[in-house]
Amino acid sequence: QVTTVQAKSEVDASVDRLVTFAGWTDKIQQLLGCSNPVSGDYYNFTIPQPQGVVGVISPQSPSLLAFVTMISAPLCAGNSVVVLGSSKHPLPAAIFGEICQTSDVPPGVINVLTGFTNELLEHYATHREIAAVFTSGLSKQDRKLLEIGSADSLKRVRYLDIELEEWDDLNKTASPWNIEPFVEMKTIWHPSAC
Repeated sequence: QVTTVQAKSEVDASVDRLVTFAGWTDKIQQLLGCSNPVSGDYYNFTIPQPQGVVGVISPQSPSLLAFVTMISAPLCAGNSVVVLGSSKHPLPAAIFGEICQTSDVPPGVINVLTGFTNELLEHYATHREIAAVFTSGLSKQDRKLLEIGSADSLKRVRYLDIELEEWDDLNKTASPWNIEPFVEMKTIWHPSAC
């Protein structure tokens, strides 16, 4: 149970978190990509590109700020997300999904699920259309299940291991290095004029 003041503070922090990640969307390619020095009559560029579909399993608390933080990094990289909100407090995830439905978010980019982690974790781990899983707050047993299931489809698994009071820390939750695990690097060779 949270107070009205705590709820307002979490909503404000969630909006700020979305704005922070939105600011990275047009800068992440310059930060992670580069022009590689090569000898020869060609250019060589490395650019980040999205992985595809990222499965996100949000922790139980803070239900809105953690949800927004967890989906923002893969979205910022250009991925689609299938996100499981908090099962203890599912309303923020459900309301966020409704907001996405009636806003400018393209269909299929943010897919919100509500339910129990123990019932859906195996599906996240073994579904072949999910390229990566991003999660926080899982037990050792759930991590083992996720890693074993993900190994079959070579799915990348990324954990955000932080304490409850650290969700407000932008260095731990909203740095460009939170975005980097959700891109693949593509190197392009292009002929240059002599």
